[in-house]
Amino acid sequence: MTQREIKEPRPPELLPPWRREARVALQQEARAFARDTVLPLADRLDREKAEMPRSLIEAMAEKGWFGITIPREHGGLGLGVFEYCLVSEELARAWLSVGSILARGQGLGTQTLDEERRRTLLAKSARGKWIGAIALSEPGAGSDLAGVETRAVREGDAWVLTGTKRWAGFALAADFVEVLARTRDPEPGEPRSAGLEPFLVVKEPGTFPVGMTGHPIDKIGYHGFLTWQLELDGVRVPESDRLTGLYGDEGADADSGGFASVQRGLNIARVHTAARAVGVARAAVEDTQAYLQEREQFGHPIGDFQALRFALADMAAEVAQARAFWQQVAHLLDQGEPAESESAMVKLLATEMAVRVTNQAMQLHGGNGYTTERRVERYWRDARLTTIFEGTSEIQRRIVSDRMLPRS
Repeated sequence: MTQREIKEPRPPELLPPWRREARVALQQEARAFARDTVLPLADRLDREKAEMPRSLIEAMAEKGWFGITIPREHGGLGLGVFEYCLVSEELARAWLSVGSILARGQGLGTQTLDEERRRTLLAKSARGKWIGAIALSEPGAGSDLAGVETRAVREGDAWVLTGTKRWAGFALAADFVEVLARTRDPEPGEPRSAGLEPFLVVKEPGTFPVGMTGHPIDKIGYHGFLTWQLELDGVRVPESDRLTGLYGDEGADADSGGFASVQRGLNIARVHTAARAVGVARAAVEDTQAYLQEREQFGHPIGDFQALRFALADMAAEVAQARAFWQQVAHLLDQGEPAESESAMVKLLATEMAVRVTNQAMQLHGGNGYTTERRVERYWRDARLTTIFEGTSEIQRRIVSDRMLPRS
């Protein structure tokens, strides 16, 4: 039996003072925006299962946050995964969906075959004027994206898409929907993912294009935007809207295969999910800290009782640990490391932590935690989803273990 090599991550490089100061300033700006603008909206709209207002999205666009990872020459901030996740953690602390909407910019939907059009779309993405939805999963293909059955059939200079997509968040309100579809069946000896390519379905916000219909999925949490099941029946996409990659992947080309770019993008998405989970868990810790000091029993604030104090300390320590881990992995990605195992690890640990911490927060709130009068129930509902999307915890364990152990 052989042991696979476990590559140790490179130690973090010291940042120049200006970069550290810029990160602190960006974090403080995002934290103030989340507290003063996002949180009041979340408190009002989440319980109504309402969508975030367009004005909120426009306010984030004005700050340049939809272009955090887009190069400066295309109008973006020219920063990295670290800064992208830094802002997302702060926004998710107020409302998970707002921390998520940033992913619908960042160069998504720009990897067209035409270079000039790509540059135009990158500039729109950086300004928050090109915000999309992603349609990867299907009723029978979630964690196993290689099982996608939606078909793309070539007809002249266009492709015709037919199939069913599930879990397409923001699909109706978006400027476009990226659809992963199968252009051909794999040849013998090829991986099951062979023949999968992403396509750009351009649309007007608030409408579906010809051949696409959908119905919203009634979720228990993650409110702020609607999540859709889409039916594609002859949706026509010009050849120019066949994409070379997802997630603003500058390293992809038309012959490299769209599925590979999806996998690369998922590493960033998993670190992003870890940061969002930390934001939700941090909210639970901060609200619980305040509650333990305001709630009195037996003539004392309940924060005086050692069992509750120690529980809060454990919660805070877990959040700090997960934050340090996502920051390390984000740094690796910014250094050009693939960090596939690390991305899976941090997604697994941070999201499972968020479930534990928000559950403990509800317990420490007692009966008041099991009401909609307190925010903690929202944190609990949203944290539960983080262990599922962007690959379930079980999938993350499989990714890590498959890279540690050979199969007999």
